[in-house]
Amino acid sequence: MKVLVACEFSGIVRDAFIARGHDAWSCDLLPTEHEGPHIKGDVLAVLRDGWDMMIAHPPCTYLCNSGVRWLREREGRWELMEEAATFFSILLNADIEHVCVENPIPHKYAVRAIGGRKYDQIIQPWQFGHGETKATCLWLNNLPPLRPTDIVDGRHGRVFMESPGPERSKNRSRTYQGIADAMAEQWV
Repeated sequence: MKVLVACEFSGIVRDAFIARGHDAWSCDLLPTEHEGPHIKGDVLAVLRDGWDMMIAHPPCTYLCNSGVRWLREREGRWELMEEAATFFSILLNADIEHVCVENPIPHKYAVRAIGGRKYDQIIQPWQFGHGETKATCLWLNNLPPLRPTDIVDGRHGRVFMESPGPERSKNRSRTYQGIADAMAEQWV
């Protein structure tokens, strides 16, 4: 299967699919953190390159519920939210047979801006072998919901508590290995 992992610099999801014999590529404006097939550039330029599946991780800054308060408090945020919603919608509606778009829980304005479609599933890292919380929504086109693989105790909000700094955004956006493995195992 030819798999595009959109907006992924870490290579975690890409490598999980490669480990199972798929032709998987990550694509991001940033270089990849781990050596492997990676397109450094705009994912919109490669959407029509014959992919069988796409797992997309579009930026969530302006769409997620945790940032809704800034829409009214910071100038230009509404326009940035509309741009982010347009990008999200393009990925969600791409002409690819199997699509998953992941993002945190969206605020009501984002849901409206992406056409009113709500997510199909919410998953947590603790359902896939990691003792942490990070509600992650999945919008699924022609893919089944992920089944938990390893429910663990000791749950804490490491991602939520990430310290401010230059790496904060990157650290908060990486997919957990257990979730990546579940995607590669269950979505074939």
